[in-house]
Amino acid sequence: MTKQAGTLTDQNSTKARWLLLIGVILVGANLRVPITSVGALITFIREDLGISNASAGMITTLPLIAFALLSPFAPRIANKIGMEWTIALSLVLLITGMIVRSIAGIGYLFTGTIFVGLAIAIGNVLIPGIIKMSFPLKIGIMTGVYAVFMNIFGALGSGLSVPISSVGNMGWQGALNIWGIITIIALLIWLPQLRKHPDESPKANVEKDKKTNLWRSPIAWSVTLFMGGQSLAFYTLITWMPDILRTVGYNAGGAGWMVFLMQVALIPTTFVIPVIAEKMSNQIGLAVGTAVLFIIGFTGLMSGSMALVPVWAILLGIAGGSGFSLSMMFFTIRTKDGKEAAELSGMAQSFGYLLAAVGPVLVGVLHDRSNGWLMPLIFLIIISVVILAAGIVSGKEGTISDQSNKQIPKDWIEEV
Repeated sequence: MTKQAGTLTDQNSTKARWLLLIGVILVGANLRVPITSVGALITFIREDLGISNASAGMITTLPLIAFALLSPFAPRIANKIGMEWTIALSLVLLITGMIVRSIAGIGYLFTGTIFVGLAIAIGNVLIPGIIKMSFPLKIGIMTGVYAVFMNIFGALGSGLSVPISSVGNMGWQGALNIWGIITIIALLIWLPQLRKHPDESPKANVEKDKKTNLWRSPIAWSVTLFMGGQSLAFYTLITWMPDILRTVGYNAGGAGWMVFLMQVALIPTTFVIPVIAEKMSNQIGLAVGTAVLFIIGFTGLMSGSMALVPVWAILLGIAGGSGFSLSMMFFTIRTKDGKEAAELSGMAQSFGYLLAAVGPVLVGVLHDRSNGWLMPLIFLIIISVVILAAGIVSGKEGTISDQSNKQIPKDWIEEV
């Protein structure tokens, strides 16, 4: 009887871990496609609702602002009700937002878009904590798998939304809503996580420990700058790379394919880098390599060579995938537990997505002022140098708690 009970317990434990693994993957699959699908359909939305280009641009900017505003608070919410419940509620909010934004009317569109951004912000912040807490011996592989599925579905949202909208009477509303099926499946798969006993929650495990002040930690600020720099570079490229390439001879279609090539190069990198990073005593070499690839790619775009653009696109894609994956890894390998990982994730992603929202606008201003792309590309090279410096500090062996005695003096933070 005891042996049978032990076997059943092992089977239940294996089933539970597989459900959690699939749940993490499906939650990750929902963290980009609600945004990339809108980007592909924005022309149809603008024409149907009769809105200006500025208003249409807000559809993609609002989620980034929501990321920045909610990210620091997501760990606090999770600490009160548990990570599992917080993620489940974020999926409900995501489904609600996707439905609301497809209702006719500008007000519904913007309201639903805000809901979508807030929901994705929670998933962005908490998934690294869940991985740290539930897969402590497989952090690299789990981070890679989660990142790959997030980017694959993000790419599918860009590529399939327009064809879907032309099927029957789907339109842009139907094309947006169809991606909600993945969200519903993710929620159903995630529901078993809500049955966990409260003592299994990360809240119960870490509240007794001495709290580290992340805002006074040099490592935390370095990780934050690394996350912010790579986010700015990636979202700026997504926004302006087509226009940059048209100045060297590409038409709109060809420029679009180069952006696609960049994103394809990003996908395998997001899996490989976390696996490699986990096996290294420090990640300084990977961080330096990421920054160097960004610098080479941006310098290559400055050269104006049309023939070499595919090379620059691939290098920038590898750099973007490496930068994102390293950021996710820093959240886990530079922290002591799931709660601290979520807090660092919240801090870094708040600042990172704020930069991501400001970066394309600032680059646009530099382009208008200089009447060319030289100054914007020089600016992006400077950002790459910031990524380099921040990556060297972030990549050093150890955790934030190990170096808590080296925290930035409190009066410095107050002055800032």
